[in-house]
Amino acid sequence: MARWQIHLIVLGIGLFFVNAGMTMIIPFLPLYLQELGVRDLHRVAVWASVIFAANFFTAFLFQPIWGNMADRYGRKMMVLRSGFGMAAVMTLMGFAGGPWQLLLLRILNGVVSGFAPASIALMSAGTPRHKIGFTMGSLQSSVVAGTILGPLFGGFMAEHYGYRPIFFVTGALIFIASVLALLLVKEQFVKDGAKRSGGTPLLEAFRPLLKVRELNMLNVTTVVIQFALLGPVALIPLFVQELSGQAGMVAFYAGLVGSVNGLSNMIASPILGRLGDRIGSGRILFFSLLGSALVCLPQAFVHSTPQLIAVRFALGICMGGLLPSVNALIGKYAPPNAESMAYSLNSSMYALGSMLGPLVGGMVSESISIRGVFVLSALLLAACAFWLRHGLPDKPGRAGTGA
Repeated sequence: MARWQIHLIVLGIGLFFVNAGMTMIIPFLPLYLQELGVRDLHRVAVWASVIFAANFFTAFLFQPIWGNMADRYGRKMMVLRSGFGMAAVMTLMGFAGGPWQLLLLRILNGVVSGFAPASIALMSAGTPRHKIGFTMGSLQSSVVAGTILGPLFGGFMAEHYGYRPIFFVTGALIFIASVLALLLVKEQFVKDGAKRSGGTPLLEAFRPLLKVRELNMLNVTTVVIQFALLGPVALIPLFVQELSGQAGMVAFYAGLVGSVNGLSNMIASPILGRLGDRIGSGRILFFSLLGSALVCLPQAFVHSTPQLIAVRFALGICMGGLLPSVNALIGKYAPPNAESMAYSLNSSMYALGSMLGPLVGGMVSESISIRGVFVLSALLLAACAFWLRHGLPDKPGRAGTGA
């Protein structure tokens, strides 16, 4: 088995463990806050929103720093730094004695995060160019699989063992993922000996990335994708309640809506990634954006929960070609010795869109309704598709080669 295939298996397992662990507690965060002593429901909602967003905010700030260090000292080192760091922080969350402690630990978790972009950069640097789409699609499947199964495991544990043990299991899973990477991932990293002068290394590292127009477009695209797709997510339980009229089944149906979306995404990602290796990741990204827009729009007009589930399943198929294609294109456009910086900068954009989407979606829903948010998401995705269509060449090459 080739070395890149071993890395794909190990890092795929690692991404599954990391995302399963990170999503175990998120659906039960308000309940954990009540256990920590926050009784008023309004205060619970405020604390939950702030604590949830804090992780993305600090991740947005620190990802470029870690990406710069990865390009200077090695991607594997950043995988291990993030993995062992998050394992420690998540374990400490199980000992939190109040909401302020939990908030500070979530802030710290965002600071040390970066397992995913470091893993993607490591895979991009060591994977044959004709296999990059398949590789990125496979990593995306691992991420989605962990995201799907994490809440299910977390729900089972919360029901039988309470909330605090979930943090300990989360820390253990991330620790195992880090140990696997330590033992089985072999990186032949050659440090760039070029001297840096003037300004800070981080600012200098940004300069070649900001000069690549295609990378800037892909970063904006990542923000749009996360903003548009996560904008309605927090509203889906309310929408399910509106469709079903059965308050007692809202949680079940809302979970089912999210699961079918993730399932189809997981199935489609490697298939579309392999197709991108044949016809170009840029084309897959365009058609996936356009398809996501066309499928997102009918959500505003469904009249039953089964209809919503069917549309969300179709949306997951289109989503399978979004972020893997973006990652594949970043690997082709990133300047030499700046791949990790490029992926970490894009990870910051991912965090920014993930933070802004639910916040803005919740605010505008008061004036345009939940159905209007779906329409807004569809329009944003369609506009982004045609913007990229005229801005990215069909067959991109490595930045600096004249492509």
